[in-house]
Amino acid sequence: MPEITTSLHTPTWYARPAARAWTCTPAPDHVRAFHAALPGYAPTPLTELPALAAELGVGRVFVKDESSRLGLPAFKALGASWAVHRIVAERPPGTRLRLITATDGNHGRAVARMARLAGQRAHVFVPRGVHPAALAAIAAEGAQVTGVAGTYDDAVRRATDAAAAPDAVLVQDTAWPGYERIPGWIVEGYATLFAEVDEQLAAAGAGTPGLVAVPVGVGSLAQAAVTHYRGRAAGRAPALLSVEPETAACVLHSLLRGEPVSVTTGETPMAGLNCGTPSALAWPRLRDGLDAAVAVTDADGARAARALATHGVPAGPCGAASLAGVRAALTGPDADARRAALSLDPSATVVLLSTEGTAANPYAAEQAGRGV
Repeated sequence: MPEITTSLHTPTWYARPAARAWTCTPAPDHVRAFHAALPGYAPTPLTELPALAAELGVGRVFVKDESSRLGLPAFKALGASWAVHRIVAERPPGTRLRLITATDGNHGRAVARMARLAGQRAHVFVPRGVHPAALAAIAAEGAQVTGVAGTYDDAVRRATDAAAAPDAVLVQDTAWPGYERIPGWIVEGYATLFAEVDEQLAAAGAGTPGLVAVPVGVGSLAQAAVTHYRGRAAGRAPALLSVEPETAACVLHSLLRGEPVSVTTGETPMAGLNCGTPSALAWPRLRDGLDAAVAVTDADGARAARALATHGVPAGPCGAASLAGVRAALTGPDADARRAALSLDPSATVVLLSTEGTAANPYAAEQAGRGV
């Protein structure tokens, strides 16, 4: 896979309006029933923020607040719970497994929690740059935690090697040729989030959104978004915008090149998005189904987090990335051209996915304390 080095001088925007006409097979409809039967399940809030609608020049803005999902402070519990359920269900009762994964924080904690609830063990590999408090939260779930002196991609390689043991199963939310089944289950798990959004928008009289903004790491949540909105049998399709940090914009650069590329990542408070290689399973759907992609700075993300906090939404840096991305797309120089590329009119409804709360990312508290 080609590798490139990111810099502040590389492009930060991509658009493909033809994506709105592309369609795909929809997600299975039984995952929501599985989640609904779990102890503590409840739909996460969809909060309307009129002040942001006025700022962005659109009709309505809603934020899907994933700061508390199945007892964890991020959306990742949806994918981990469904994948662990499928893995355990295939084994004879009483089988003891080691569920192994690599993480920038939230996915690893979710796998550790679901492994513990299923009576299994977890081993989590963590790259450099992850906050010590995030490591402690994973360990508190009963997982073995191994630090890796390298990037997220390096941690994935270490986890893959460890999963070669007879009692081990890799539970990774990125895919590559030959490893696609379990990442596919994780993506299926995220379908519950979008089913909730549909119901909540209908209850608010908002109908189908004109734009949905999705923070992106390896692209699995964005894959779920594309599958949901491009798998519909009828109705107007929304524009889908992926948002990444400038220091780890692997999906944006892949879209610009027209093929998957790996990027050299730096460090960013958006730790859960600090991924250098798109998921091989996600890539075809992102290539064909995303309308646009944007990269944002850490400062953009920090400002967005402060804005959401002002409106009562406790978004961590990854969660706030969606607002930072929509601000970059809809305001400032070239905003008119970008709105046109998104086919976004002044009455449109915009949905921002806030994928983690402040409790999920210790950098959020540090930024607030420094006034960043």
